[in-house]
Amino acid sequence: MITFPNVKLNLGLNVLRKRPDGFHDLETVFLPYPDIHDVLEIVTGDDYSRTLMGLQERYGALAQAISPDGKLMISIARAQGVDWDPLQDLTARAYFLLAQDYKLPPMKIFLEKLSPVGAGLGGGSADAAFALRMIAELGGQSLSDEVLAGYAARLGSDCAFFIYNRPMFGSGRGEVLEPIDLDLSAYRIQVYISKDVAVSTADAYRGIVPHLPEKPLREVLRQPVETWKQDLRNDFEETVFAKYPSLVPVKEMLYNQGAVYAAMSGSGSAFFQIVKK
Repeated sequence: MITFPNVKLNLGLNVLRKRPDGFHDLETVFLPYPDIHDVLEIVTGDDYSRTLMGLQERYGALAQAISPDGKLMISIARAQGVDWDPLQDLTARAYFLLAQDYKLPPMKIFLEKLSPVGAGLGGGSADAAFALRMIAELGGQSLSDEVLAGYAARLGSDCAFFIYNRPMFGSGRGEVLEPIDLDLSAYRIQVYISKDVAVSTADAYRGIVPHLPEKPLREVLRQPVETWKQDLRNDFEETVFAKYPSLVPVKEMLYNQGAVYAAMSGSGSAFFQIVKK
């Protein structure tokens, strides 16, 4: 089974308050962005992989690991190399999480990591959510989106969004989701990847001061897109720009190129611009 986990963009991101559990309450709108995606294949037992040979030809050695009980093998390919334990990858953690509640057969995961890491696009979260659905299906479990989203939320705050993978208003840690209608048909969205900067979520939160926005996010999004430049904010830009000043000119560049709206996505360092068609 092969899927193509896509990334997401954030329309607005307001950090509202610190919670007793150490997390933050926020509000944002998640948008799927299919033009950037990974390639994820999962097979059971000794089933043949259709992607493994191609990955080996393109990347040479892959990052590989086998779980201590031998039930999961994972292989990850990435042009920049893999600097994390494959068994700690969110796709592997998705298998281990479901295996706590369901009897799963042995599986093999093959992940071609094409989406940028540390860019605020949620590529790892997408991999996790897509893996949950694939693992459940391969394991013979027919799980609803609501059940899968519950598991996804345990893996990461924005993982649940990718179970639904359509425009959603996110609150709480980002795991409380409501469908939202947005008409952006008169516009196109383009993403700019800052290849030399990777931002950790911890860095983005460090020094941030939670506050209630002057206008609620829902109200801003009902306004014409042309007004978003003044009213639609990503609170992480302040802390991320302070730590990575090389990102500051990027937003200005996008506006100079004709963007109606431009912003950093999530905790950065990727940006996107909305332009008229």
